[in-house]
Amino acid sequence: MNASVAAPATGAQQSPDQPTIGVLALQGDVREHVAALAECGAQPVLVRRASELASVDALVLPGGESTAISKLLEVFELLEPVRARLREGMPAFGSCAGMILLAAEVLDTRPDAQHLSGIDMTVRRNAFGRQVDSFETDLEFAGLTDGPVRAVFIRAPWVERVGAGVEVLATVPSGPAAGRIVAVRQGRVVATSFHPEVTGDLRVHRLFVDLVRDAQ
Repeated sequence: MNASVAAPATGAQQSPDQPTIGVLALQGDVREHVAALAECGAQPVLVRRASELASVDALVLPGGESTAISKLLEVFELLEPVRARLREGMPAFGSCAGMILLAAEVLDTRPDAQHLSGIDMTVRRNAFGRQVDSFETDLEFAGLTDGPVRAVFIRAPWVERVGAGVEVLATVPSGPAAGRIVAVRQGRVVATSFHPEVTGDLRVHRLFVDLVRDAQ
């Protein structure tokens, strides 16, 4: 999936109920997150520069290749600005590679890979195996009603450790990875191992958009 998607219009005056949510548009499944956020009533904005980051209420870090995104964060001089916004309390949501980037510690990654320390957790990269080991399953997700979430795992990480302030939102229900943590929240920052942007189920995105509204 690529990031060459036209930037959403930003000329209209923003409604208090329509938060401006940036999608980090350096690499990964940007288009899918933009579409999901728009359907949930947010104003999505592509973020490739520090000036664009400064204009948003929250940030989505999409799935993709975590080491590539971390390198591009440095190239585009966004690494420290994103870290600073997270320290200031900016809401954020990361899916798959985005979860890896938000971690305080990452296992099985390159020594030069950067992360953002947005959530006090240890994440294992590619924990479920290679691309051929991708799978789907139904998850009970804390705070979501109307049944389980259909979760798509593609070269996904899992969480091996969470800090005292981190809420576990979902775990794998069965199989070899039963009990592994695959969704978490710490304050205004949410992360999932799976890709809610590809299934058409908007409940995780709605949860995040509501979180951003509450933060405002």
